[in-house]
Order: sequence, then C-alpha cells, then structure tokens
Amino acid sequence: MTPRTEHQPQMTTEEFEQLERHAPETVRLEFINGKVQVKPVTDGNHDQIIAWLQRLCMQHRPELWLYGDRGMKIERYRMGRARPDGVLAPFGFPTGHGNWSETSGVLMAVEVTSHDSDTHQRDRVEKPGGYAAAGIPVYLLIDRDDCSVVVFNQPEDGRYRHEEKLPFGATVKIPEPVNITLDTEPLKEFVD
Repeated sequence: MTPRTEHQPQMTTEEFEQLERHAPETVRLEFINGKVQVKPVTDGNHDQIIAWLQRLCMQHRPELWLYGDRGMKIERYRMGRARPDGVLAPFGFPTGHGNWSETSGVLMAVEVTSHDSDTHQRDRVEKPGGYAAAGIPVYLLIDRDDCSVVVFNQPEDGRYRHEEKLPFGATVKIPEPVNITLDTEPLKEFVD
C-alpha cells in the first residue's frame, strides 16, 4: 500500500473540518501533511508555560495577543489545519475568522511539547515545515523533554532558514517582527 502524503491525503480538508467539528472536547485534531493527527490535551505545566509567555508578550508588546489553541490554515496552499498552543498576532486578529484563520498577520506560532509518542514528529519535524510554508515569520518551540527553547525564523521555500536552540535558563532573543527577549529561567519550574 502506498503511504499517504500531502499529494494523497487521508481525506479532503473539508472532510477533516467536519470530523474536527464533531470530535469530543477531550480530543484536539490537526490535519498536517495530509493526515489526521490527535494532539493530546494539555497538562497544568503546559498551560502555565503558555500563561507565562502570554504575560511576557503582553508586557513587551501590548498591541499584540498570544491566542491559545487558535485553528490555523497552514502548509502550502493552506491545505493543512493546525492548532498551535499559541499564535502571536495583533489584538483582534481572529475576529470574524470562524474556526480556522489564515496566517496573514500572525507574527509567531508557539508549541510546547507534550509527553506523548508523536511529539517529536509533530512539534519538531512537521510543524516547522507547515508554519514556514504558511509564511509565519517565527516559530517558537518550548521543548520540555529537552529543556530547551528553539527559535525558528526566516521562512523560505517551506522551511525555516535559521534555527537557534538554547537551554532553559538562557536569555532568548526572539527576532523581528516579534522583537521580544525572554529570560527562560522560570521554565525550569515547569519540567515534569
């Protein structure tokens, strides 16, 4: 049997959206590289990391908001569907968008790794490609397994040309258009 790819997806985007609308609240579905993926429900430390980042973004860039779990149209031709843990965009960005937003206006996508078997493929391999292909300028990965923060930027041809990985505790400079510096020492408290 031929493996499914973005050229031979498991289903159409419309079929996925219908499936996602009827999924139970305990399940978060995404459609990346032509296949349906189940994203685990977050734990308390995961939620606290997003709250920590939300507060810092608000302090440094009050005209922006870090929207949590916002449905985004990603990948080439916007055929993928992802629910980043955070999307940094101008305040009011999702107004009138329905369940899935275009990426125009998004400055940064954020993912925090979960403790499941798919986190490597989903957060470290597929999401950078999907977000870069959608033209999101910065992808911030907070990797709880590796105790690191990875900043991807300079999207070009479906990938990020630049990637910087720093350990928890380091000062992380998120480049333009975000332009925020993070002291990541507090992240050490949220490793479980």
